[in-house]
Amino acid sequence: MSENKLLIGSLSNDLNRVANLSQRGSYKAAQRFWEESKRWTTDLKLHENKPQINNIVNSLLQTNFDPTDLAQAENNLMYSIILQNYTLSLDQETF
Repeated sequence: MSENKLLIGSLSNDLNRVANLSQRGSYKAAQRFWEESKRWTTDLKLHENKPQINNIVNSLLQTNFDPTDLAQAENNLMYSIILQNYTLSLDQETF
């Protein structure tokens, strides 16, 4: 597994957790996973990625997180699914 794939997969998992925890009202836990996702986005910024991945990373880096904002939670869930599908497509390219 490449480092880039690991970073994207980790970011996807954390964004999924942030979205689900925000929806449930677990704001403190959502904040913790958001901070963890920032670590992945910062590391991903240093790698060469496709433009659509860079757009997501840049959007996340510019976002001021508000765990009570359900629209933001929906965006995080959408980004999570897009990133997850992207990592799955990377698996298909190796075969």
